[in-house]
Amino acid sequence: MTLLILGLVLFLGSHSLRIVAEPWRVQRIAAVGATTWKGVIVAVSVLGFVLIVYGYGAARQEPVFLFAPPVWTRHLASLLTIPAFILLAAAFVPGTRIKRAVGHPMVLGVKFWALSHLLANGMLADVVLFGAFLVWAVVDYVAARRRDRAAGTVYPAGPLTRDLLAVGAGLVAWALFAFWLHRVLIGMAPFG
Repeated sequence: MTLLILGLVLFLGSHSLRIVAEPWRVQRIAAVGATTWKGVIVAVSVLGFVLIVYGYGAARQEPVFLFAPPVWTRHLASLLTIPAFILLAAAFVPGTRIKRAVGHPMVLGVKFWALSHLLANGMLADVVLFGAFLVWAVVDYVAARRRDRAAGTVYPAGPLTRDLLAVGAGLVAWALFAFWLHRVLIGMAPFG
């Protein structure tokens, strides 16, 4: 569990600097340059992600049972991950109406992903992992939307085809993950 928690601190901490230390972050970028700063953040994030993966895997080897989710929560989780994947895709397709409406589709997608997994899993490691991501995503989304309002940021919307592309890509990614990759990468098949 220690590796999981350390990984979460590094990964989510590096993604939280705009929330908790924006003036310091701006000073650091000015001092070392944007490229060096991004390199450091990427390195810390990758290290944190690796620790999350290893820590979560190790914690699953010695599970601590907290609660037994009803079977229907697995079905709800599968449904909630559909918008998570669509929002993730919308974050990478420029000019979607989805981004114009929600502002930060990737962070909103993380909320859907974390909530869905919290509903369907009752072990301590699950609650720590998905709970940490859910809390981070809620706080980050509120902070990002607040920054957008303060700066008067409006995300432009292009043609509807961009939203169709995001929805299509999200659905394909969801299907690949739900029916194949989740079992291969995580060791559990959502539909099997």
